[in-house]
Amino acid sequence: QVQLAESGGGLVQAGGSLRLSCAASGRTFSSYVMGWFRQAPGKEREFVAAISQSGGSTWYADSVKARFTISRDNAKNTVYLQIYSLKPEDTAVYYCAASRVVGGIPTSKGGYAYWGQGTQVTVSS
Repeated sequence: QVQLAESGGGLVQAGGSLRLSCAASGRTFSSYVMGWFRQAPGKEREFVAAISQSGGSTWYADSVKARFTISRDNAKNTVYLQIYSLKPEDTAVYYCAASRVVGGIPTSKGGYAYWGQGTQVTVSS
C-alpha cells in the first residue's frame, strides 16, 4: 500500500506557473505508475497526466499537453506536475494517484488504486 500527499497548490494569476508535488510513503514507489487528475466544481474528475515507473514514458490529456509536464524522482518518492501558462479553466482540485498496472499507462480513474487528498489550484483572470 502507498499513501500520497499533494502540495504546491494555491491562488495564481492567469499566465503564471505552479509546480505541484506528491510525496509517497513506502519503499515500493518506483513500482507504481503515477498519475495526476483534476476535478473542477460540478465536473467529473479527469485525467491530466501520467508517468511510467521509470519515468521514461509519459502521457498527457490533449487539453494540457503543451502546458503541463509530469516528472518523478524515485529516490525522493515524489512525483511532480509543472504547470505553465495557467488559465482560469485550470482551476480545480488536483489529485495524484498510484497505479499497480504493469506494461501500460492507465488514463482512467479506475486504473488507479491509491489517491491523495488533493490540492486546490485557483487561477484568477
